[in-house]
Amino acid sequence: MEVDQRPPVLVTGGAGFIGSHTCDGLLAQGLRVRCLDNLATGKRANISHLEGRPDFTFLEGDICNLPDVQNAVEGVSAVVHLAALGSVPRSIEHPLESEQANLAGFLNVLEAMRHAGVKRLVYASSSSVYGDSTVQPKREGTEGAPLSPYAVTKDMDEAYAGLYVRLFGMEAIGLRFFNIFGERQDPEGAYAAAIPKFIRALLQGKAPVLNGDGRQTRDFTYVANAVFAVQQALAVPADRAGEVYNIACGDTCDLLTLLGKLQQRLAQIAPHAKDIRPEHGPDRPGDVRASLADITKAREQLGYVPRCTLDEGLDRAVPWYAANWH
Repeated sequence: MEVDQRPPVLVTGGAGFIGSHTCDGLLAQGLRVRCLDNLATGKRANISHLEGRPDFTFLEGDICNLPDVQNAVEGVSAVVHLAALGSVPRSIEHPLESEQANLAGFLNVLEAMRHAGVKRLVYASSSSVYGDSTVQPKREGTEGAPLSPYAVTKDMDEAYAGLYVRLFGMEAIGLRFFNIFGERQDPEGAYAAAIPKFIRALLQGKAPVLNGDGRQTRDFTYVANAVFAVQQALAVPADRAGEVYNIACGDTCDLLTLLGKLQQRLAQIAPHAKDIRPEHGPDRPGDVRASLADITKAREQLGYVPRCTLDEGLDRAVPWYAANWH
């Protein structure tokens, strides 16, 4: 049997929610994929369908351990860096852990790539970098003061990526993800995102807890859109190096409206869900009140066009949760 000699693309955090979908998408393009994950928040189950394929390799390792990263980047064509400790509330409670994973870990990736001669880096930034900016929609160049340690780490990641572009000729492209959701997003734990957490509560007949009045808005973005953005960023010319892009739908929805959409889709699976009233908790420190992305720059420079609307994404994700978490 002929051995495939093509260099793989490294996906850090590849056993995570967005990472596992990214592995799927790159493999579907015919690329070879090497996945690095320490399984702290990622799950082996997310990539179990890929293991055993000749074009996929899993490495258990930690981006906070430089030798692990050096081993992972050896011989790769590009790096998609998705490994991180997510969640604004987690970062407020545990800032040191967030700094270590999201900033020191990112520097390890940059340094390992520099010494291995790997140029192309596509990395996950976040809408949290807009902080207290009141500009709507959020547009690159209108960032405010950060509201959480998580936001600080993502802001610094962008700064370091730009520095490595200027100093070392790295082709780093940042993607500011806005509230990504979809299958495999974990509904459990204190730091679960809104959509899987709400679905889980409704399926269990429990009242979802909304922080504040529930009228805070988000640009919820189905995971297929994030994967498409990664694919586009890997393929664009080197003159896009140093740029950052909003990756979202360019639409907005408040949490109470979102809850109604979920109840409507769960009505046939769990009829009781439509009658459950939410509980309202206190506002969360670090939360942004309103979030809507301007995706003009990504359209024009990356050729990014959202593949799924919020409603189309919910049509795909809700049945998966009902089947896997009921």
